[in-house]
Amino acid sequence: MLYKSRLLTNPHEFTSGIEGPACDRDGNLYAVNYARRHTIGVVTPQGDSRLFLELPAGATGNAIRFHPSGPMFIADYTGHRILRVDMQTREIDTFMEQPAMNQPNDLAVTRSGIWFTSDPNWKQSDGNLWRIDENGKDELLEFGMGTTNGIEVGYDERTLYVNETVQRRIWQYDLTVDGQISNKRLFYEFADYGLDGMRCDVEGNVYVTRFGKGTIAVLSPQGKQIREIMLHGKQCTNLTFGGVDGRTCYVTMADTGAVETFRTEVAGRCWALLHNNLEKERF
Repeated sequence: MLYKSRLLTNPHEFTSGIEGPACDRDGNLYAVNYARRHTIGVVTPQGDSRLFLELPAGATGNAIRFHPSGPMFIADYTGHRILRVDMQTREIDTFMEQPAMNQPNDLAVTRSGIWFTSDPNWKQSDGNLWRIDENGKDELLEFGMGTTNGIEVGYDERTLYVNETVQRRIWQYDLTVDGQISNKRLFYEFADYGLDGMRCDVEGNVYVTRFGKGTIAVLSPQGKQIREIMLHGKQCTNLTFGGVDGRTCYVTMADTGAVETFRTEVAGRCWALLHNNLEKERF
């Protein structure tokens, strides 16, 4: 049944810090803080989970995203860096390190490998937005925003979306081929509950986790809410798309330490990006 959420994993296989879901090309799901902090867990499409990776000393993962060419990238928020993982050898290196960051939180990537990361300061309820090029060189795009959190590149790579958890706003920017932003405008503002991770589908709809409410809001490219998906838990932290057709959505839940899943009508952009058919697939 479409948009009907169910538990994929048992409760508390992950800690309350579960975050950063991302699927590889084979359909396996990865998330941070499996069983304990400083780890990455992997979950099969059938829901079987195990430890995948121990992070280096001092590292704590938040977001996970796959580069279109295959490597895993992890936002290490305690280390103020982004780690890169070779999926064959599981060797880890530092792709980018920036002590001036509050913390790299969520990640988004273009087809050409340009990265964007949100950088919240939770104590001050504000945050920044950074761009990182293919070689790991960082650029501060905007500072003094609200509490920046969820971030996503639009399906056609002409738009960047950034949300602010405390302020409950989603901002929209025009995005150039080389990853520069302009024309900032308000895309959507919620009246209640916080915001966390976001993803787009290949039709340009934006899926937003409503932390505390236990729902996924689906917004059209025109900024209208077109659907709200109920979850079992309340503290949804992030989501991603996978499955054989890109229409299986996975949601990480902090209050249950579990992953929920539901089917959608439209494939996710992150799935299409990883399978090199972003322009071909329209479900």
